[in-house]
Amino acid sequence: MTDTQDTKITLYWLEKSRAQRIVWLLEELNIPYEIKTFKRKADMTAPDELKKIQPLGKSPVITITTPNCPEPLVLAESAVIIEYLCTHFGGEKLIPQRYAAGKQGQVGGETEAWMRYQYFMHYTEGSLTPFLVMKVVMNSVRNAPVPFFIKPVTRMIASKVEGAFINPNIHTHLAFLEDQLKTAPGGGPFLCGDQITSADIQLSYSVIAALSRQPSLRSQYPGVAAYADRLQAIESYKRGVAKIERIEGTFTASL
Repeated sequence: MTDTQDTKITLYWLEKSRAQRIVWLLEELNIPYEIKTFKRKADMTAPDELKKIQPLGKSPVITITTPNCPEPLVLAESAVIIEYLCTHFGGEKLIPQRYAAGKQGQVGGETEAWMRYQYFMHYTEGSLTPFLVMKVVMNSVRNAPVPFFIKPVTRMIASKVEGAFINPNIHTHLAFLEDQLKTAPGGGPFLCGDQITSADIQLSYSVIAALSRQPSLRSQYPGVAAYADRLQAIESYKRGVAKIERIEGTFTASL
């Protein structure tokens, strides 16, 4: 495990972004870190200052400075950041045991918990979140500042896309998660068993934001709602929220 004494970690946190996952992870791993917050522009895009840190100008981004690195290490994308920090800063507790007893290195010898962990680390951004983002985009189209005679058209287009494509896919994914939580190893109550893993941290923001944006989903998917509540009750999660509230004055999980 890397010694954090001479290591400086800086998180570049953008409002209404998945950077809150990384705040939670850093709190869970008890790693000292600095946080720099950024506001979105009027059009809800990220400020140009973030491009000085990483060319795409997205968040989350972290920099890591150590005596061994002549230049700060810049990491972007939630899954990359989570896996790197867990590898170097004592995050083994957040990664399930990979192989079943006596099956070390064998194809198919992995534990169910580890296979779930691997899947959900990539599922969140690859499958679920794109539909949640599309819904946000369609809401922007619906409420776009266009001439009054165009508004019925933009609203109709947004409603058609949501009804025919976005909403059915969101419901498919929430039903899938409802089932996955019911069949978690050992009865859960987390994705991979009775302890939280990095996969729960990765999934957390998207699920919490979806339920916050559309509260009616809670009654339709009670297992997912209970799971989101469990995550938000974890002390390290609450510390992360409190930290942002101290800096920004408020915090809401929102895409």
